[in-house]
Amino acid sequence: MEITDVRGYALSSPIEPVQDRPFHGGTRRLNKRDVVLVAVETANGLEGYATAGASSSAMKEYFEGDSQGTFADVVDGAVADALVGTTFEDPADAHAPLRETDLAADLRTEAISAIDVALWDLAGKEAGQPVYELLAGEYESDPTTEMPLYASAGMYMEPEGYVEQAEVLEDLGFFGYKYRPGIGVEGDRETVDLLAAACDDIEIMLDVHTWWKLGEAYGRDTVRELITHADEQGAYWVEEPVEPDDYEGYIELAETGAPLAGGESEESPEGLVSLGETGAVEFLQGDVRHHEGFTGCRPAIEFCEGREDVEFVPHNFGTWFGLMANAHLVAAAPDVSLLEYAVFEDDPALEGADPDPGMYPFELAFDIIEGEPDIEDGVLSLSEKPGLGVDVNLDVIEEYPFQEGPWTEFHYDDE
Repeated sequence: MEITDVRGYALSSPIEPVQDRPFHGGTRRLNKRDVVLVAVETANGLEGYATAGASSSAMKEYFEGDSQGTFADVVDGAVADALVGTTFEDPADAHAPLRETDLAADLRTEAISAIDVALWDLAGKEAGQPVYELLAGEYESDPTTEMPLYASAGMYMEPEGYVEQAEVLEDLGFFGYKYRPGIGVEGDRETVDLLAAACDDIEIMLDVHTWWKLGEAYGRDTVRELITHADEQGAYWVEEPVEPDDYEGYIELAETGAPLAGGESEESPEGLVSLGETGAVEFLQGDVRHHEGFTGCRPAIEFCEGREDVEFVPHNFGTWFGLMANAHLVAAAPDVSLLEYAVFEDDPALEGADPDPGMYPFELAFDIIEGEPDIEDGVLSLSEKPGLGVDVNLDVIEEYPFQEGPWTEFHYDDE
């Protein structure tokens, strides 16, 4: 593959009107969602695509003024300078010139992730094969084109609101329902109880990253108690109960016997494996958009392969394009079967769901590709189309101009 052009497009999907979500001790404001679309062109005229992380860290973006829009500039600048005019036999070969750039570590990882995905898309298109077939050759596995989805929704609601969402998603056939607590200790405990009583055929997952983002609102003893209670009520997992680099905290909480999940916030592929090596998580959540693409996720997948104590389950919390990219990984990787499906308002693939189980509007999530994923009864099916099997809707470049500022803000009652 001879690279002739690399481009980045910063896009914003506004949330209008802006939404304020009260949590215990404050309010979270949702302004928009950002996406960077990355395009890589080769000498034969083919183009491969990727999306950069749907947003940078909410806390980092708000408190440090970082913005996803800056990453599009990085793609047009340092990334393009490093790659245009070069030729690669394998997507992994593009990692080395990007490591040699002067980019900060987090931007370098983001760049490698996006370029790796785009080059695998190109490799599939050149070979006339879907990416999962190429990856299956690497893993020496038999790919599957059907995979169960767990629905990722539920953000700062009254306990009954979570139950309403879960029941709708259960009726749609999803494997699991993941929600974001943080409405107060009693409210979080009541939510677990109500969900356990209401749900029969859908697993319940808690994404509790909110707890450690609330300062001192939830102490470690309280977190331990809530995790134990969730486990007693049959929770499938409790995700990110402590800050990502707090491995001792993971180990301490794992002593409760509750199934823990984590990994999406790890800053490198090596970090993913290191978290797995603690023995504290039963579910390791890598993401091709954050962990150096398909190539970067491979060490973590191979670490989990054949083990009974930890399973690789990809993180995905962005657009349909990101969903499809991670789906190819699930299709090919050994001992990997489950995929996260982020549920936003007015989801065309969930048409007719009542009440709407979406978290908030994110129209770009759907519009970034032509058509929609093949989802039936909570199962995603991949086609045999070459590459990632999706056609990017380039009209979004004009329809979703980038808006400056953080996508989300945290405001605390004591400020």
